[in-house]
Amino acid sequence: MLKISILAAVFLGFFFVEDFTSYTQNIPNSNEKIEMIAIKGGKFMIGSPESEALRRPDEGPQKEIEISSFWMSKYETTWDTYLIFQNKELETEKNLKVDAIARPTKPYVEMSFGQGKNGGFPVCNVTQYAARAYCKWLYQTTGVFYRLPTEAEWEYAARAGSNTPYYFGNNPKEIGDYAWYFENSNGAYKVVGGKKPNAWGLYDMYGNVSEWTSDFYEENYYSKISAKDPNNQMFELYPHAIKGGHWDDDADMLRSAARRPSTPRLKQRDPQIPRSKWWLTDAPFLGFRIVRPVSVPSQKEIDAYFALPPVDE
Repeated sequence: MLKISILAAVFLGFFFVEDFTSYTQNIPNSNEKIEMIAIKGGKFMIGSPESEALRRPDEGPQKEIEISSFWMSKYETTWDTYLIFQNKELETEKNLKVDAIARPTKPYVEMSFGQGKNGGFPVCNVTQYAARAYCKWLYQTTGVFYRLPTEAEWEYAARAGSNTPYYFGNNPKEIGDYAWYFENSNGAYKVVGGKKPNAWGLYDMYGNVSEWTSDFYEENYYSKISAKDPNNQMFELYPHAIKGGHWDDDADMLRSAARRPSTPRLKQRDPQIPRSKWWLTDAPFLGFRIVRPVSVPSQKEIDAYFALPPVDE
């Protein structure tokens, strides 16, 4: 039965490629859905010019990059959909048979830290592996390959054709219309979609929770980046590139070019040995959104993308 559903989804995927439009991905065995925005490929300058105010050294040198078309989720991934992945008991049909799905272990503390879960709040405190495993769950249940965005895809989508520090222009005083950040968040994230979207209809690309990308972080990455669909897929625990800024950041970290690395400090208070491969203890500001590439990778590449992480001692 699963093979039939996957074949149907793959067929449907070809339809979408030919008719490249935004669509809604219903999550089987639940009442949840994910809105996916069609992002037409093109060229852009990754990073920031040396003249940009509050620019950091790891944002350059700028380079023109060509990005292939892809779909990106309209909103950050919410607890509502993540908890169905985490907890099989939330599925509407308890006896659905699919290939063994690795699900997150029960967290040792309440991982939203009281910020809110049900009703559209963004998921947080999940590891890079947990975000990829969520994508694998979607792949197994829908037959459609989803993954985290590359750093270049993320910045291309955030800029939405702009070349200014922010996708709305140069003035950081306007950021409160588009983002939850230190000045207006009251110390917590908010329900997704509460601020204005960028020109391509993507919400909360700045602020609320910062977002994982698939890429390994290197400070001088842009000096070696390829000019076509770059990715930096070395499979290590740290550091991965994080984009977008979050609810406790100042406006400078919400600029399109701003980036930061993940570090072991995100699990600083993890009581387990080895540390959890699923949960962070010190990142109530870090979540993710997903993309679907037009060009589907090989099964070998997909399996490698979803592989178990190294042990975190």
